[in-house]
Amino acid sequence: MEELVCLRKMKKNSSGVIKKINGSKDMERRFRDIGLFSGVWFRLEGRAPLKDPVALRLKNCKITLRNNEADIIMVEPRGGDL
Repeated sequence: MEELVCLRKMKKNSSGVIKKINGSKDMERRFRDIGLFSGVWFRLEGRAPLKDPVALRLKNCKITLRNNEADIIMVEPRGGDL
């Protein structure tokens, strides 16, 4: 098993699986409502020119997160397609 890193530190076009969300219960519920929870595979598709927000691809859906939101999502980087 690889070391966990926060989502914000991942590079463009890298993929991984969400392992933990270190936020409040309300924040966890908000993320769960948009499809972000432990066990979900994603690919980091890119960043805005000023590095905020971060764009993720979850299967056939694209989600953008602010850097402060990406900081609380712990992921395990992995290779492979979604």
